[in-house]
Amino acid sequence: MTLAEQVLNGNIRAAARLMRDIDDGRPQAIDELKQLYRHTGKAYIIGITGPPGAGKSTLVDQLTASFRKRGNRVGVVAIDPTSPFTGGAILGDRIRMNRHSCDEGVFIRSLATRGALGGLSRSTSDVALVMDAMGMDIVIIETVGVGQDEVDIVKAAHTTCVVMVPGMGDDIQAIKAGILEIGDIFVVNKADRDGADRTARELSNMLEMRNAVEGAWNPQVMRTEAQRGVGTEELVEEILAHRDFLFASGTIDNFLRERNQRHFMDILRDAVLGKAMLFMAENDSLDRIVSGMCDRCIDPYSAAEEIISKMMPDRKNCS
Repeated sequence: MTLAEQVLNGNIRAAARLMRDIDDGRPQAIDELKQLYRHTGKAYIIGITGPPGAGKSTLVDQLTASFRKRGNRVGVVAIDPTSPFTGGAILGDRIRMNRHSCDEGVFIRSLATRGALGGLSRSTSDVALVMDAMGMDIVIIETVGVGQDEVDIVKAAHTTCVVMVPGMGDDIQAIKAGILEIGDIFVVNKADRDGADRTARELSNMLEMRNAVEGAWNPQVMRTEAQRGVGTEELVEEILAHRDFLFASGTIDNFLRERNQRHFMDILRDAVLGKAMLFMAENDSLDRIVSGMCDRCIDPYSAAEEIISKMMPDRKNCS
């Protein structure tokens, strides 16, 4: 059987191998994803984002436990930063969620960003698709927590939870990072710390000052102490309330169309770039262009147009 067929039959090791192939960018993984795609679309995706040190991994661990109590199967995609010097990553989120390691209803996969911006790995969406095909009811994606450009999660998740922590200047961070626009739910974690009330109050005030659209979802500010499991159940209830709102209001339809379009455009962009790189490798075009740019006898704009015209010759005169 193919890896895709094994995944659909519940083979966990096959799923792990396929996710590895996806993350490594192996071409054979695309054929497996083609087989799996028609079996996806059932999982509900939750995004957990926020600055480093906000306790996202601990909160994801508690959310996983809460959803398991409700009988849901849970997949977790945990994104870890890649070193810009060595290219390595610690991938330590599975250590924090070790208590779920023997639970067959939980599958945790860590991914390194490998230089990708936006708080997600390039393979995040495809790995989430595999978890969907595995029969996971809930897929939780935890971003790398880069602070200001982690907004890609809103493109992938049905519900985005922005996690903040008192005492880290989160009120200013929320304004300058545009986080108010991406959050469906705001979580003040480590709420037992001094300043938690102030952080929650200022967040609520900023949310009230937004130009809210009539009939749109009204984000709430929740308080949790993930280390002790305080407030986790209330957060799950709010997530489920947002899910109910998306389906009851019909907002889910537009969301899915936009997400599918972005997913397709990302795949198309990578495919075209890959073919362009192969095309230039055949005749050393890249070296010629770069050398010409250094001498200022070739500009990059004309060079790009030249490569595109050679890859896609004008066929308007062809019958």
